[in-house]
Amino acid sequence: MAGNSYGTLYRVTTFGESHGEALGGIIDGCPSGIQLDFDAIQFEMARRKPGQSAIVTQRKEPDDVQFLSGIFEGKTTGTPIGFIIPNTNQKSDDYSHIKDNYRPSHADYVYDKKYGFRDYRGGGRSSARETASRVVAGAIAKQMLPEIKFNAYVSSVGPIFLEKEYHELDFSKIESNPVRCPDEESAAVMEEYIRQIRKEGDTVGGTVTCVIQNVPIGLGEPVFDKLHAELGKAMLSINAVKGFEFGSGFEGVKMKGSEHNDLYNSDGTTKTNRSGGIQGGISNGMDIYFRVAFKPVATIMQKQDSLDNQGNITEMTGKGRHDPCVVPRAVPIVEAMAAMVIADFFLLSKTYL
Repeated sequence: MAGNSYGTLYRVTTFGESHGEALGGIIDGCPSGIQLDFDAIQFEMARRKPGQSAIVTQRKEPDDVQFLSGIFEGKTTGTPIGFIIPNTNQKSDDYSHIKDNYRPSHADYVYDKKYGFRDYRGGGRSSARETASRVVAGAIAKQMLPEIKFNAYVSSVGPIFLEKEYHELDFSKIESNPVRCPDEESAAVMEEYIRQIRKEGDTVGGTVTCVIQNVPIGLGEPVFDKLHAELGKAMLSINAVKGFEFGSGFEGVKMKGSEHNDLYNSDGTTKTNRSGGIQGGISNGMDIYFRVAFKPVATIMQKQDSLDNQGNITEMTGKGRHDPCVVPRAVPIVEAMAAMVIADFFLLSKTYL
């Protein structure tokens, strides 16, 4: 299997499976001399980990990060940073019923056809548990760029949308509820809806909005390495993501150019920001904001027709511990991938000096 590394200068390679001994990764390109806040890294892991509330999977994993290399006396040395995240609460028997069956809309079928073999325990490498390693790399990327602020939050669950613009929100409230929606009224409705979906043995999707502030002008490498293109690739690499839009996104097609254009102020800032902080693939100093769409989790606790490895249509019901809605736990993953992209382009920008 290829495709386990992401980034150019700031680069992470991840390894491990959902029910293996451990997950982990190697971070290349992190500059030396960065004083790491290990509590901040662990806090990011706690935001992603399973079992954190009643509306997520009840798998209990501490997700404690163990660093193996690249750090001395609390500072990065500039050498590869190796780390592992032990798996401690696997229940592989929960997946014995799909040993020979492919779950609808899951990666089971294509993994088996591509590799001729698959780890059916929790989906193996296709499990969203792989994203734990990304959160570590993203947490360190954030500490590389302390002036840049990354704030992601849940902006919709199923048919329930947060209608407020991001500048109307108090980002300090993102962690005040299990949904990670900074609007308390919307969060309560979303949480109740997720609880109801879970009772029905079903799942639901949603969106995560991310805002990146204090980004310097000039990040991005046209023509094929535009900043928004790389952000799109990063987000679409996250499990269950089905869509990405930045700035005005798809709503912008309804507007005329005279309405959509961001007119300049004398200092180079713009009166509006429908460009989403990126023009011509390069950051323009305004806030970068985008939205990521997540599909409903494929494994549901209802009877469905599935396909077995002999080509027979058979009935199956999902078992095990699964999220009824992934978006609350996806918030730190979106932030992590965004931080890795910005860190990578930040280092690339230094090559021009």
